[in-house]
Amino acid sequence: MTFVRQSGIQNKLLRRFPEDAFDLLELEPIDLPVKHSLVLARKPIEHVCFLESGLASMVAESADGKSVEIRHIGREGIAGYPVVLGVDRSPNGAFMQVPGHGLHVATEDFLPILEHAEVRKLLLRYIHTCELQLAHTALAAAKFNVHQRLARWLLMCHDRIDSNDLPLTHEFLALMLGVRRASVTDELHILEGMHAIKSTRGNVRILDRDMLMEIAGGCYGVPEQEYERLIGDSPQPSTFRTHLNGNRHHHML
Repeated sequence: MTFVRQSGIQNKLLRRFPEDAFDLLELEPIDLPVKHSLVLARKPIEHVCFLESGLASMVAESADGKSVEIRHIGREGIAGYPVVLGVDRSPNGAFMQVPGHGLHVATEDFLPILEHAEVRKLLLRYIHTCELQLAHTALAAAKFNVHQRLARWLLMCHDRIDSNDLPLTHEFLALMLGVRRASVTDELHILEGMHAIKSTRGNVRILDRDMLMEIAGGCYGVPEQEYERLIGDSPQPSTFRTHLNGNRHHHML
């Protein structure tokens, strides 16, 4: 068992866990290289993973193999969250696009924590923000042009990566936008012409975040505001005193 102190956690959900509930989690550090699968489509979800750094993509795939990114997961969230809803697998997969690290826990060890009312409330609020992000992805696809959608995705990446340099490949950007890779260069040039970014091979540097927000317009911001309203980043008080304390595990560095 590797011990983890809550005060050193970067994941915003774990930071919000009541202390006594956090102490019950059998968390294990995990390296998350590029392309590492967090959730395999249509396979049992064996672990849930709280990202500490890096960026993961949740991807929807059609029956004939077409795929598109539908949302991001970073240190604000958790991969494998369908288990919170009583679902053991999903048609959607999730894998790392930007390397990082995280803390994962076996699903069978995670599920008892959902008996904690505050944890369950927190995770259901998080899932609400995930649904809202999906809804605004659909809104952006239907009502906004491609460079506005690209500005939105770049802002969402920037929210989750501690750098103005985003190590994003054209392959990833094409997956984000649901366009051919050849179209990505044109869209990046539009944002470069507005002096919002600087694009080089395998990297997008954010030069002017305010300009990106202006370009994205109404397709960015609502899910982010809802996350901050419902979850924020302040620790919750300790409230969990149930029979689960009999199996208590203490985590410390």
